[in-house]
Amino acid sequence: MADEIKYEYKTVKTVRGSDGLVISKMQREGWELVEQSQGMLRSTLGFRRPKKPLPRLLIGTAVGGFVVLAIVIGVAAALEDGGERKDESNKPTASASAEPSATSTPTAAGSAAAEVITPQNNPEFAALLKTPDSCDSANPDFATKYKGKTVAFDGSIVHVAPHGSDGTRFDFLLGPGDQGPKTGIGPAFKYEDVNIHDLKLTGGNTPATVRAGDTFRFAAEVGEFNAKQCVFFLDPVSTEYRQSS
Repeated sequence: MADEIKYEYKTVKTVRGSDGLVISKMQREGWELVEQSQGMLRSTLGFRRPKKPLPRLLIGTAVGGFVVLAIVIGVAAALEDGGERKDESNKPTASASAEPSATSTPTAAGSAAAEVITPQNNPEFAALLKTPDSCDSANPDFATKYKGKTVAFDGSIVHVAPHGSDGTRFDFLLGPGDQGPKTGIGPAFKYEDVNIHDLKLTGGNTPATVRAGDTFRFAAEVGEFNAKQCVFFLDPVSTEYRQSS
């Protein structure tokens, strides 16, 4: 039938506890929740929304726009190429070029690369820790820009789940602040498949076991952001025990 509604479908996997945030975000984008199943650590959410057909007039306009854009790009490229050739003709020869400065300081770059990112020295990280949605676009942007860098922040354990059946390895869900399982802001940071030794616990009164609600100063290496699960993966560098404020 011509009037039959056609839907597009999307499945999203989330960490338990962040379902509400994901559902709210998807509903704001026009998606309808049609299925929800929960596992021990993850939930699977199914959504649908009506497909929006592209009007024929809009298609024609878009094609015309691409033609005009191609012409403009071609003219700009020709002008740029001409300008570059003119500049090259005015450049000094290799024999007349200046020698490299003997006062360069490559150690400064190395020092900057080793800098630990904190909310105090990096406004992007400070804003990331305050995002109300763990699926916010700030997460993949930060992960792409700072992958492999070390970040440090005051946070707490949101959830602990066994990884495997031997009882020695775990998945830790972390959040900024001291709210533990009640954490409602910031990314859903995750240490996956690690044991207690991997956390590199330090500080006074270090606990023998780690539980949801415990507060620490986390230092970790930035990993990938999983957009389907809205999970931000980190690798532990050090975990300093601290009293909650």
